[in-house]
Amino acid sequence: MKSSAIMNDSKAISILSVSPLRDDHGALEAILRHNSGSSFKWKLHTGTTAQRATALLRIDRIPIVICESDLRPGSWRDLLEETAVMAHSPLLIVTSRLADERLWADVLNVGGWDVPAKPFDRTEVIRVVESAWQHWHAQNRLPAKAQMVAAAFLV
Repeated sequence: MKSSAIMNDSKAISILSVSPLRDDHGALEAILRHNSGSSFKWKLHTGTTAQRATALLRIDRIPIVICESDLRPGSWRDLLEETAVMAHSPLLIVTSRLADERLWADVLNVGGWDVPAKPFDRTEVIRVVESAWQHWHAQNRLPAKAQMVAAAFLV
């Protein structure tokens, strides 16, 4: 696993790029580093296989995974299955040069977040990543509030 400090801020939001293609990681790093107009700061981690990604996700709480549709060994489906059972499971964004309606429907129907096409469009990537982060953050913030309310009643 490689980690790129796109922003050297401890409040940077982690994203995991999973692809056997170095160009994918480089393109995402360039987009996230120059995310003008965005109020978010990103930290990109990279991996080449679903197995390595799963190992990292078991150690680090990473909210967003951007995964190449054609992983070998393994697949984006394997990664989705592994992460679905994790506490604070990340949202999975699947990418493909052949992103079509069939893949998009397949990914969304089994719990993936979105399917941006490659080559990456800067505006689309930022939109998809920001919406995934906002959704994940809202989803994972609620249990903490519920715990605080419950604790107030126990006093």
